[in-house]
Parts: sequence; C-alpha cells; structure tokens
Amino acid sequence: NGIVVYNNGGMYSKSHGKHYKKDSSYYYGKKWQCVEYVKRYYYDYLNHKMPNGYGHAKDFCDKNLKHGELNKERNLLQFYNENSEAPKENDLLIFDGEFGHVAIITKVEENEIEIIQQNIYMTPREHYKLQFENGKYTIGERRKPLGWLRLR
Repeated sequence: NGIVVYNNGGMYSKSHGKHYKKDSSYYYGKKWQCVEYVKRYYYDYLNHKMPNGYGHAKDFCDKNLKHGELNKERNLLQFYNENSEAPKENDLLIFDGEFGHVAIITKVEENEIEIIQQNIYMTPREHYKLQFENGKYTIGERRKPLGWLRLR
C-alpha cells in the first residue's frame, strides 16, 4: 500500500535514531524497528494516530483486556488468538517475547494469512497457517501470536 519497509540487517536490535512525521507532529518510533513500521503504516495509510506511541511490540497487547475490548493505549479493538474473531486485512498481529514483534496482516485466506513486517530476518513477508475449529480461529503453529488489533 505504498508504505516502504526497511530492515536493520543482522543487527536487528540496533536503532538508527528516532523517526517522526516530516512536520514532527507524530512520533513513528525507532528507525527501523517493527513498531515504527506499523505506526507509520497506520498513520500514513489508515490515518490512525495511536494515543500511546511508546513501548515495545509486546506492549501493544494489553493482557488485562477481554477479547473484543477497546485497547485505549492504541485506540484499537483487541482480539486474542484461539478465539471467536477472525483476523482481517490491516489488523496488527502481536507476538510476545523479550521485546515482542508486531506485523500487519495483508491477506486472509481460508487456511492462511500473509503478513508484512519490518526488521525481522530479512523477510518482509511471511505466511502463517490459519485454522478454524470449534468456533475458534488460531493463527500459527510453532510460532503463535498473542492476538491482533483492529480499527473500530
């Protein structure tokens, strides 16, 4: 959708400074981390400004919220993996871990999703298995995300 993906190469934890919108009115994040990409994508492509622009990728998921509730820090609806809501294009996919990881769902098919991501092992696009069983959607097999965030 015209939002360029960058990569920090083998030094994925390295930052190249802070990145702001050209007029300095909005902080995208640290160059060229995954959080910077999703915030830039959501602001530039979807015209969505997140109330809280700080934190690691794993911080995008508020584990105190129930499935489908509004995540006020991001002003997005929050859904958990292995639950009743199907993922959609432009949802933010959130992974746990030391810093976590966040990506954007670009395509949803019956048995698979495609994501676009920044700064992860030189692979801007990846595919994950999508299953629907017993009324629940599950993304991933060995690497499963916590869930996804969506514009209201």
